[in-house]
Amino acid sequence: MPTITRKKPNEQDIKLLYETVRIAHQAKEKGNHPFGALLADKDGKILLEQMNDYEEGGSAMHAETLLLFKASKLYDPEYLATCSLYTNAEPCVMCTGAMYWTNVKRLVFGITEEKLLELTGADEQNPTFNLPSHEVLAHGQKDMEVVGPAEDDALIKAIVEDHLSFWVH
Repeated sequence: MPTITRKKPNEQDIKLLYETVRIAHQAKEKGNHPFGALLADKDGKILLEQMNDYEEGGSAMHAETLLLFKASKLYDPEYLATCSLYTNAEPCVMCTGAMYWTNVKRLVFGITEEKLLELTGADEQNPTFNLPSHEVLAHGQKDMEVVGPAEDDALIKAIVEDHLSFWVH
């Protein structure tokens, strides 16, 4: 039975979550869904950044999954196990699975999937699962760490604003 450790974001995590907000905002400005992800090493150095790419590749082109595909080609699984995936919104089932399969063992997110569902509503472009990542990971065989949601009011406000101005309700 795997151990899924749940924690609150630390100061470095919050700093890097603000970077995911920047990436998500750039995605929105390009007409993509407002999601952003990055991969950081154990010291917080950003290794990769990725925005959502819905316009280019359709609904499966989530920022997290795209980033993790790239990471798996650049880094070995042992190194990825020491890295963290940061994302402005809790990853969906697909993206959580991509994290699991690439061996990234630490996830840090800004808002929950449940909060995302509140923001997107019934928009057919984002039929949110509303299934927390820690529940998905609990069905795997690896020890993982899930950090989030963030409690930084300014950070949450920035994430929410991008989503409220994007989705049709």
